[in-house]
Amino acid sequence: QVQLVESGGGLVQAGGSLRLSCAASGRTFSSYTAGWFRQAPGKESEFVAAISFSGGSAYYQDSVKGRFTISRDNTKNTVYLQMNSLKPEDTAVYYCAANLKGRYYQSAYEYWGQGTQVTVSS
Repeated sequence: QVQLVESGGGLVQAGGSLRLSCAASGRTFSSYTAGWFRQAPGKESEFVAAISFSGGSAYYQDSVKGRFTISRDNTKNTVYLQMNSLKPEDTAVYYCAANLKGRYYQSAYEYWGQGTQVTVSS
């Protein structure tokens, strides 16, 4: 079992930045693939970014490429999502997730955090 707790969400103006953190507890987090997903009101959950267990590989949804950066510090059992040049359409609840399968698609994730709200005003 691994427990995930997100933090860092908030209200920001368009063009601003936020850094989300996902702190993991439980088993060794360095073995887990980690990802960020988001869900806007009235919309389905969507993939944002993912990172391999070592941090050597990262993947992004096209709409966030060049603006968001996923990273991890396995010594701190934490995954980050640096979000720059934020747009109103980035407004959503952001969820951290983890899996031992080494896969990036949403159904592969076994563990999920409770989510943190990000609101971008125009």
